[in-house]
Amino acid sequence: MAQNILITGGSRGIGAAAVQAFAQNGDNVAFVWHSSQAAAEKVLRSAAQAAPTGRFLALRADVADSQEIGEAVRDAEETLGHIDVLVCNAGIAQQKLFTDLTDEDWRRVMSVDLDGAFYSCRAVLPGMIRRKYGRILLVSSMWGQTGASCEVHYSAAKAGVIGLTKALAKEEAPSGITVNCVAPGVIDTDMMSAFSAEDRAALAEETPVGRLGSAGEVARTLVFLASPDAGYITGQVIGLNGGLVI
Repeated sequence: MAQNILITGGSRGIGAAAVQAFAQNGDNVAFVWHSSQAAAEKVLRSAAQAAPTGRFLALRADVADSQEIGEAVRDAEETLGHIDVLVCNAGIAQQKLFTDLTDEDWRRVMSVDLDGAFYSCRAVLPGMIRRKYGRILLVSSMWGQTGASCEVHYSAAKAGVIGLTKALAKEEAPSGITVNCVAPGVIDTDMMSAFSAEDRAALAEETPVGRLGSAGEVARTLVFLASPDAGYITGQVIGLNGGLVI
């Protein structure tokens, strides 16, 4: 049975792969994009081609703005009827020495990566609670588990996502809502565009399985966690890191 999915950060990387994977699964998908309308339209066309009978919607919003994400959720609910699954994927990263971080650097990463997840969850939960069903999936990072040098603000935000996952899972389980988190390792997306071929090869060599991960692998894990088969899984952090973090 088709579910109605809302994905934040759906115009590129893991988010775009998730839109495609849920479309191929037979689900209806609304996704939030922020900066590139052309990329969003491309994802929309790809989803429609994958599932011509599905319903797909691209919504522009800044997840760091509670009013904008609230309006996006309302638009998705009006179009699709309700939201069964929320995927909090929107995120930004920055590499910088801790002593060079500005207030603006810290606040921007926190506002997108952590506040955005909070605003998104808060917006969809009333409908899920009324229906006594829901799946909330959050995208963290292995750096949220272990911390990364020169990415202290990113690591802190992603660690916060893990804490949010665990606490919210306990609170919402009696309402039939599961909350889980995926923590990707080195995934081959456009966020790695600044890395040289040598850097990418070195990262692959450091990974026990000997390669980088793909956005599709993360997306397919999200599809499983959103399925009825995953109803007994909640409050968990699923590592997709090729063995870098065990």
